[in-house]
Amino acid sequence: MKSSRLLSILLLLQTRGRMTAAALAEELEVSVRTVYRDVDSLHAAGVPLYGDAGHRGGYRLLAGHRSRLTDLYTREAEALVLAGMPGAAEELGLGPHFADAQLKLRAALPAPLREHVDRLRARFHIDAPGWYDEGTETPFLPQVADAVRTGRALELRYRRWRTPTDVERRLEPYGLVLKAGRWYLIAGPGPRTYRVDQILDLTVTEEEVTVPEGFDLARHWRDSQADFHARLHRGEALVRLSPAGAARLTGAAARALAATGTPEPDGWTRATLPVESDDHAHDTFLALGTDVEVLAPEELRTRVAETVRTLARRYA
Repeated sequence: MKSSRLLSILLLLQTRGRMTAAALAEELEVSVRTVYRDVDSLHAAGVPLYGDAGHRGGYRLLAGHRSRLTDLYTREAEALVLAGMPGAAEELGLGPHFADAQLKLRAALPAPLREHVDRLRARFHIDAPGWYDEGTETPFLPQVADAVRTGRALELRYRRWRTPTDVERRLEPYGLVLKAGRWYLIAGPGPRTYRVDQILDLTVTEEEVTVPEGFDLARHWRDSQADFHARLHRGEALVRLSPAGAARLTGAAARALAATGTPEPDGWTRATLPVESDDHAHDTFLALGTDVEVLAPEELRTRVAETVRTLARRYA
């Protein structure tokens, strides 16, 4: 709706400074012509909005102008409540500030919307970690978060999976990501990804670092995840699955079953599934017991069969 779009233009210019019509159009997902019409409407309403010509031009608000745009739509207030993650704020050392911000937001809402938000908060609860996650200690998380906020280099001892396991690193922090209850530090040079719970010792230096121009944390994380999954499943296995075995598949295996599965006369399904490695595939298919038969590759089928024979002899 137009009124919401006009408010969005004001907020974008207020928070980001000068923006071109093309940049505003891309952000709002409208045409440049629509942006021109909206700017004319803002001019007519007396908003001190100016346009600069030239290569580095764009629209900007008069210096010092601040709009008090405190009205929230119902769905916007709902989104803010559901986006709240007090657990994460607490881990970052921001628990009291998070509570204060929520209190101020609630106080700013009109009474009917405040009551609606209170009912929503009572009916939804966010618990991000998985069922079997017993919680991971991250004692250095507040210091890492401070380094991210202030742009300070880190000197640390870090435990990795390959030898030598304990190494020393100097890192330039670019951002923090919370994934399935676990915190990850994205840092240069690289950038590369580090698990915060694997930091053994840490010093925040006085050296200032700058995040590379154009670096987008969310986009980098998405690209890293895509690359990880692409490298994770480099092999394939041809299997037969019972209905019970097929129902137990999850993630990439379940998606591959849906895409490649072919029903057979006995009720089982033949499918080609992605596998990480021979060891992982061996353990995964053994866990399915009698609900799976590995057909190929021959090396994996032979290895599973030998394990089954060993188990049979042991329990005979």
